[in-house]
Amino acid sequence: MKQESEWEPKLLGFLCRWCSYAGADLAGTSRKKYPANIRIIKVPCSGRVDPLFILKALRLGFDGVLVSGCYPGDCHYQTGNYRARRRMAITKKFLEYVGVDPQRIQASWVSASEGGKFTEVVTEVTKGLKEIGPNKLFADER
Repeated sequence: MKQESEWEPKLLGFLCRWCSYAGADLAGTSRKKYPANIRIIKVPCSGRVDPLFILKALRLGFDGVLVSGCYPGDCHYQTGNYRARRRMAITKKFLEYVGVDPQRIQASWVSASEGGKFTEVVTEVTKGLKEIGPNKLFADER
């Protein structure tokens, strides 16, 4: 069993296929270094990420969730990222209400040409999760 000092957070990323996923791909092809803690799910649009997906990820043992999409105003589906931004704000309030640190979920806007920014976002989110510690709220359900 791993010691607490060896613990590495598990991060789930929901990335929009048009911008953030392409930015992550650019980071990989450019050989940019970022933590290997993230598992990526490509979604059509950040606005399609249901808050229940976030709760399910936390229940399954992920320590944090990142939702990343196109910049507001540049969505390929016109208003999807505005919907994502509203949903994230409401979801954070709900998580806080039920006793989950709202910092466990983060949103970011990364365009297809910003591989470097993607690496920065993943690094910062992972660093924040290390400060918060492991997700133990749903440990008895696993």
